[in-house]
Amino acid sequence: MLTKTVLTKRMPRVAVLLSGAGLTFAALQQAVECRQLPVTIVLVASDKRGAGGLSIAQQAGIPTALIARAEFARRKDFENALLAAVANVEPDWIVLAGFMRVLSPRVCDAWAGRAINLHPSLLPKYPGLDTHQRAIDAGDLEAGASVHYVSAVLDAGAVIAQARVPILPGDTAASLAQRVKPAEQALLVDCLNKLIA
Repeated sequence: MLTKTVLTKRMPRVAVLLSGAGLTFAALQQAVECRQLPVTIVLVASDKRGAGGLSIAQQAGIPTALIARAEFARRKDFENALLAAVANVEPDWIVLAGFMRVLSPRVCDAWAGRAINLHPSLLPKYPGLDTHQRAIDAGDLEAGASVHYVSAVLDAGAVIAQARVPILPGDTAASLAQRVKPAEQALLVDCLNKLIA
C-alpha cells in the first residue's frame, strides 16, 4: 500500500540583535504576527543591560539573551559569547536592528551572506552615527534608510535595498528621523520577505 508523504517547509529562523528600545524589532514582530513576514523569530539578543527590546521579546514569548559587552574584559570573549548564543538557535538569518557594535571579521565571516543590518541613511552616504543631521547639514534633498549585508567595515557591506524620504524645509534631525522610521521598518520587512523567498 502506498502512502502519501506530505512535506512541510519549515519557517525560516531569524535571530535579532539590538542595543536599545527595540522599535524596529517590534515592527518585525508585528509583521510576523500579522502574517506579513513568514519567519520565526527564535532569539532576541542585546549587548546592553536594560535594552527595551529584550522586554518586548519576553512579553511576546521569544527567547532572549543578554550578552553585555561591559561584562567582558576582552572583545574576543564578548564575541565568543555572542557567536555561541546565536549558533545555539540555528538561525537562517541574523538581523541587526539597532545593534550598536562593529563586528570583527571573524564574526562577519561566520555569518557571511546571512547577516543584514538596517542603517538610517542612503549608503554609502553617512555611515555611523548622526545620519539625519549630517544629511540636513549637507543640504541633501532626501534621506532614508538602507538594508545591507553586515561587514567588518562600518556600514560598508553590499546594499540590498533602500527607502528614500524627502528632507523638508525646516526639518530637524528629530523630525526627519520620525518620518524615516516607518520607511526603514517597512524596508526591513520587505527585504526579509525577498531574501527568504
